[in-house]
Amino acid sequence: MSNSTVANQTVSIALGERSYPIRIGTQLFDQADTYAHIGSSAQAVIVTNTTVGPLYAARLQAALQLRHREVQVVTLPDGEVFKTWESLNRLFDAVLAAECDRKTVFYALGGGVVGDMTGFAAACYMRGVPFVQVPTTLLAQVDSSVGGKTAINHPLGKNMIGAFYQPQLVVCDLDTLQPLPPGVLSAGLAEVIKYGPIADMTFLSWIEANLDTLLARDPQALAYAVRRSCEIKAWVVGQDERETGLRAILNFGHTFGHAIEAGLGYGEWLHGEAVGCGMVMAAHLSAEMGLVPATFVERLTALVRASGLPVTAPMLDPQDNAGRYLALMRVDKKAEAGAIRFIVVDGFGNACLRAADDLVVRRVIERCSLVQQKA
Repeated sequence: MSNSTVANQTVSIALGERSYPIRIGTQLFDQADTYAHIGSSAQAVIVTNTTVGPLYAARLQAALQLRHREVQVVTLPDGEVFKTWESLNRLFDAVLAAECDRKTVFYALGGGVVGDMTGFAAACYMRGVPFVQVPTTLLAQVDSSVGGKTAINHPLGKNMIGAFYQPQLVVCDLDTLQPLPPGVLSAGLAEVIKYGPIADMTFLSWIEANLDTLLARDPQALAYAVRRSCEIKAWVVGQDERETGLRAILNFGHTFGHAIEAGLGYGEWLHGEAVGCGMVMAAHLSAEMGLVPATFVERLTALVRASGLPVTAPMLDPQDNAGRYLALMRVDKKAEAGAIRFIVVDGFGNACLRAADDLVVRRVIERCSLVQQKA
């Protein structure tokens, strides 16, 4: 691991009056200047969890006290299993008890779960208060903190209850990636890898060449991975903020992945682990449709595996495993009139949304559940 500094960089999300910067660098999150363009207000609320809070909440609180008269910290339980109405209501209980007004700024300090819930709470509280994303995991820095998707889970489907609500600022402090457990770092790499097949094969080649450096948490390599990922997502979101078309490509691997998460029970696999395996499955489906050669499937599978991510689809139902996957995927937000639609790779560096016959999808699920058992 390295603690060297990198030059601070900014990627902009161009959404008219809802535009905002993504700041990327080291020694960022606990500096008052980082938040200079956020309006001062009487109150601010830092939303964090039981894992991240003890590491960073006091430092962020000290920085924000220069901008807000009162800065309270709300600590939620850690984990995907707590991305629920109950956790959301704990946050609402705290801000209502503190008599927070509609100028109160919410700061999401944590990974994707904290960011999603804080953003959804900000969208709902008094019909909308400003919020800032301070993501502390690689997955959150390259994906979930950017673009304004906020949500909680429902037992029948992931992220089914939520809103599009943009933050005013995203602060990606690379120093917070250094203490991450290896599995959490690998989970973040899944969301980095996905940008290659859907938009930039040169970036995919860079990831392959620099994977060991990324796994070693070299700040320069992490800075480039975060910046390029954010650039691609900013380009997509800038054209399709509310996912009426192009933005759906960012869900490559997620239709299978969300089924894995819901089927196993939220928290059994990390979101990035499910996405990594889901990308392998989506690559097999792309090949079944004649869109990519088998060599591409092998290449992507090798990279996902080398990143420390699973490539074998888990058993969700020993009686009818593929049937269980299909039932869960029919609840996916991309489904229409009961037809499941998948993001598939349509040539190198391009992706599209397509329906697939259930028999073809069954074949893919069975292959991905069995072939890799030997690995």
